[in-house]
Amino acid sequence: MNIRHFFFSVILLSPFANAQEKLTDTIPPRRADSTFKVYNDLLLQDSTLRIINLNPFFTIHVDSVLQYDLKINRPAEQYYWYIKNGPVGVRIDRNTGMLYFKADKSFFKSGKLKYDVPYRVDFGVQNLYIPVEHVDTSFTIMFYSTEIIASKVKPTISPIQYLEEGDSIRFRVQCETGTFPIEQITLNANLPLTTYRTVAKCNDEFSWMVPFEFIRDTDTAKQKTLVLQMIGADKFMNKDTATITFYIRPGINYPQKNEEFKKVNDEMTRYIQELKLTFYAVSQSIKSNKKTRTAFDITASSTALAGTVLVTASEDPNTQDIGKILPAVGLTLVPVKEAVAPNKIQEQNTASQIRGSIKRMEYMQSENSIVGERDPEILAKTKKLRDELKQTRLQLIDLPMVELDQQLSPEDADKYFNDPKVNKKYKLKVN
Repeated sequence: MNIRHFFFSVILLSPFANAQEKLTDTIPPRRADSTFKVYNDLLLQDSTLRIINLNPFFTIHVDSVLQYDLKINRPAEQYYWYIKNGPVGVRIDRNTGMLYFKADKSFFKSGKLKYDVPYRVDFGVQNLYIPVEHVDTSFTIMFYSTEIIASKVKPTISPIQYLEEGDSIRFRVQCETGTFPIEQITLNANLPLTTYRTVAKCNDEFSWMVPFEFIRDTDTAKQKTLVLQMIGADKFMNKDTATITFYIRPGINYPQKNEEFKKVNDEMTRYIQELKLTFYAVSQSIKSNKKTRTAFDITASSTALAGTVLVTASEDPNTQDIGKILPAVGLTLVPVKEAVAPNKIQEQNTASQIRGSIKRMEYMQSENSIVGERDPEILAKTKKLRDELKQTRLQLIDLPMVELDQQLSPEDADKYFNDPKVNKKYKLKVN
């Protein structure tokens, strides 16, 4: 190749060489990174005091320790940390902002802290030299425990009770709160109950009156056992059961027993009035029979005497026969006289017996009178009056029925019965 051809080639290739160099220069040159400069500008412009690592919620297990270092966007040497309120035991380092708390179990046993309850802690940081520069904020702390303390049902009475029919029972069902409080109470009984106030939650009151027919006459046992179970459950259905056992014995149905006593007492009073009227009639009959008895005595003695005289003085055989018969007639008149007109001492003893029965029944009435509407001895007193009335009627079962004067009132018979002269006259005598 000659020199002419070489220069011609160089002239032809030179545009392509310039074009390739321009393509490489199209990439812009690398500029200086301004991120650090912008960040520094923002720091210079950040004039607000802030806590840069605040955690709004803490959850702490019992017997654990909380240590949390709070930071601000300022030098810590010029600031003061403080707590306004919070649960017992929470502390903060006033110079460094170190938050410290130890969840001691004694706090929960004493009731100062509770599980699963959120506690709000108000705290802040203050500039020591610029009063207006401060931050007031808060966080929440809650404590939990993996140990389950069961809540318990606590009735306000002892677990064993003795009752009688007609008694009333009333008590309050309290709860001992553990980890989770009792939310509902179920009442179970081994015997059917009526007219009672049930319990459904803590501090409810149970009340029940034992009916008089709780123990029936057909029951072989004279005592019944009632078992009450109060089952408390929390929201997780953890249960606790309190049991109360009632031993129930037969009681006194006072309204009914008062009526029975009144009936027996009235019957005895009526029988006493009848005996007083009978006593008056018997006492009057003794006076009316006095002359008849004397007449019978004279006739008997005269007949016997005449028969004796005829037997001893007459010699006539016919008269002697009469004398033999007349003494027999005189002797036979005596039992006839006794049947018509009884002996005075027998009548007087009968009247005295009636009078003694009346006195005895009146004494029993006064000694066995009931006191108030709920006399605890009403059953025994009713039985005594009933037995005395029955015994007196059996003793006087042979007392003849006397037709009383219709004009004689019970008041007149009672007045005659209490007359001092009559009281002195009629005394028991031996025939």
